[in-house]
Amino acid sequence: MNLTISGHHLEVTPALRSYVTGKLDRITRHFDQVVDVKVLLSIENQKEKEGRQKAECNIHVKGSDMFAESAHEDLYAAVDELVDKLDRQVVRHKDRLQNHHHESPKRLM
Repeated sequence: MNLTISGHHLEVTPALRSYVTGKLDRITRHFDQVVDVKVLLSIENQKEKEGRQKAECNIHVKGSDMFAESAHEDLYAAVDELVDKLDRQVVRHKDRLQNHHHESPKRLM
């Protein structure tokens, strides 16, 4: 799995990098065919009270690409929300791949 963590208007510290990789391990536990992960952490310069810190992620798995983003006052909370969204997408993708419970066209006649 190729993992790229980059920051926009902030420096990605080793603590932040280890936090993100630790959280992304949950996705690889549910689905082991993850090819590429790109995480973008950014701070918006707008004077909004909520949603100033944003986390975005593109995941390339075998068969499709997934994208999720999350914004929160705290960057760690934004990463948590992001991983929850991605986890739901990955589990749904895995269920679609493993769904073998449909009837074949021959048996429907």
